[in-house]
Amino acid sequence: MAATPPGISLIRRLRGKDWRFSTYRYVVLLVTFVAYTCYHASRKPSSIVKSVLDPQPTKSKRPYPWPVGRVFIKDDLSESESYMLSGKGWAPFNGEDGPAKLGEIDLAFLACYTIGMYLAGHLGDTLDLRLFLTTGMIGSGIFVAVFGMGFFWDIHAFWFYLVMQMVAGLFQATGWPSVVAVIGNWFGKRKRGLIMGIWNAHTSVGNITGSLLAASVLQYGWGLSFILPGSFIFMGGILVFLFLAAYPEDVGFPCPHDSAVDAAMRPTDEESQAKKGEQPASSNKRGVGFIQACLIPGVIPFALCLFFTKLVAYTFLYWLPFYLNQTEIGREHVSVKSAGNLSTLFDVGGIVGGILAGYISDKLNARAITAASFMFAAIPSLLLYRSYGGVSMAMNIFLMMVAGLFVNGPYALITTAVSADLGSHSSLKGNSRALATVTAIIDGTGSVGAALGPVLTGFLSTKGWDAVFQMLMAGALIAGLLLSRLVMREISVLSKRKSTSNSQQVHGGPESQPLLNGQSQT
Repeated sequence: MAATPPGISLIRRLRGKDWRFSTYRYVVLLVTFVAYTCYHASRKPSSIVKSVLDPQPTKSKRPYPWPVGRVFIKDDLSESESYMLSGKGWAPFNGEDGPAKLGEIDLAFLACYTIGMYLAGHLGDTLDLRLFLTTGMIGSGIFVAVFGMGFFWDIHAFWFYLVMQMVAGLFQATGWPSVVAVIGNWFGKRKRGLIMGIWNAHTSVGNITGSLLAASVLQYGWGLSFILPGSFIFMGGILVFLFLAAYPEDVGFPCPHDSAVDAAMRPTDEESQAKKGEQPASSNKRGVGFIQACLIPGVIPFALCLFFTKLVAYTFLYWLPFYLNQTEIGREHVSVKSAGNLSTLFDVGGIVGGILAGYISDKLNARAITAASFMFAAIPSLLLYRSYGGVSMAMNIFLMMVAGLFVNGPYALITTAVSADLGSHSSLKGNSRALATVTAIIDGTGSVGAALGPVLTGFLSTKGWDAVFQMLMAGALIAGLLLSRLVMREISVLSKRKSTSNSQQVHGGPESQPLLNGQSQT
């Protein structure tokens, strides 16, 4: 049995009694939310500093009369920005091949992230998730900060930045399989889409936090834009070590997948004390193999869909601030700092999209229909943003948020609720130790697309941004089409349920997900 987190042990001693099961759930939601917020915040600096490393000195100094004030306008130039606009930039990223080199840096990070994801999934199902996650967060913080130290150490060797990003990518891979596995361990399938849709706001909150942290210190040197988020995830790792209980069994409660007992039937404080030691240790459960996890119905189609979904999402993650800085909005350019601030509104739309996708998928009992519909809707939203985003600041903000809603909605749904559903699929006979492996397969495959999108953007942007948006729209189309077979299955199941609704009302459990039940794909 894994050791009880030291922070929880201390609280138990101070209170003289244990928490309720529901309290542990709230703590797990909060700690994992903060943990992955830290992960995404530490990935954001590279997108914020792109325009500093590879400047394009074509700016106007006239302030833009936008009612929200100085947040989204460029007025007086800071010392750092004056340096940027002088055309110097930072070698080796300030040459003609600057965008390509920046794309290669993104590719190095995401390629190692993808490779590490497959390994991390299996390790997460066999090791103590709390210690595994702590190690990943502290390691990520160290190497993100060391990347930023290249500014203060006056390092201009491309290999240095490449290696730092590669190692950081390996540590970052520990995050997603671990947090999804922990949430899946504590929550059953009832309302999972809505719960995880709200919880998955950490992705967008992390992007926003990372953007604001990196932009806030940019004027003091781009190195601090990495050091501050690196310190943030380092501290998050300490929080995880102190307070994250990865499995209910580790604090004396039964696993939701091992019993049909509803959350309301969980033992009270007194009952939990009597049951201590009766629950099987989490370390006694065996993980499933990679091939076995791939054969779970629905894993491969959703993994391939996520490949193209993350290609679109991560292109915005890494290149949106650069795009905003290099294109006119209402005949004006925004500063590097303002572009970073403005890009956070894409993630505000993403928060709404994740919650909305989760709620709709719960109501319809149809994950594939929801994900496919959002991806098809993303196509016109991307076209409108590219065509009319430069008309005015207000139009840019509105269309950016709409695009964020439709792009991040299915991304959030697939990486959370769908992964957790499949990781506790009925074919696994209650073995929740498949959660991290299944999550790693789906998100690892998606991360290949995440690596491909930014590097393609680095090359395509030199030919014009229209080519980039054409790539994004094609990716959204293919993502939706890859779920066609599963969508047809869900439509068929929903039709049958509607015709026999009086006798086949389902309120929870595996059958609440027509796509993800125990039936094999036909």
